Amino acid sequence: MEKIVVIKYKDIKLKSPILIGGLPGIGNVGKIAADYIVEKLNMTKMYDIFSQYLPPQVFINDDSVVHLVRNSIYYKKMRGKHDLVILAGDFQGTTQEAQYELSYQVLQIAKEIGVSMIYTLGGYSIGKIVDKPRVLGAVTDKNLVADLEKNGVVFPKGEPGGGIVGSAGLILGLGMELFNMNGACLMGETSGYFADPKSAMEVLNVLQRQLGIKIDMSDIETRSKQIEQITGKMAEEFQNKQNKEDLGYFG
Repeated sequence: MEKIVVIKYKDIKLKSPILIGGLPGIGNVGKIAADYIVEKLNMTKMYDIFSQYLPPQVFINDDSVVHLVRNSIYYKKMRGKHDLVILAGDFQGTTQEAQYELSYQVLQIAKEIGVSMIYTLGGYSIGKIVDKPRVLGAVTDKNLVADLEKNGVVFPKGEPGGGIVGSAGLILGLGMELFNMNGACLMGETSGYFADPKSAMEVLNVLQRQLGIKIDMSDIETRSKQIEQITGKMAEEFQNKQNKEDLGYFG
């Protein structure tokens, strides 16, 4: 077996496509957002990417049928100047080499289908739950900043500290340096403690404004409210415990 095996299902001419990449990561923000777009826009699978660089694992569905882990690329013909392409998947690469090789493979496909712009999606862990997550940005060209700021992205100095680790950063960096592709990373603030649909929803709201597309947000809004209820209950239980410990100290 080759280290990376690409299976192409559709050979279709796309109109200056925009690539959006969202793989598992911090708070699963990018994965939740990418999977949601694929589902709500009823996108069509274009490629599967199987690889020794992914975990040696299969998933098992409710019918006991196995699913070999993979990354996949989907497309949607859109009105306007650009079609849409989504990179989604089960895992990121398991090693540094894997991250580079898989990101490079995605960019080779992007070049082949004529991608004109890349947006990678991810989470930015701040270690606490926030009511209104910000969406932080990083770009390959400073000329992209103003337009993103207009659509709700913030660029605070010094954040995120340490840069962007994993596919969200590598796809942008390799795309800029080796493929002459512009791009931006959109990072939703998240506690990092659990899968965070609330942060993913904020990233999706930015994308809708930035790309001029419309996505039914009702399902992710419901999931976001459910998480709010759970975290609210956790906070209340923690506060009650603290109060009891304080009373015990003075008793």
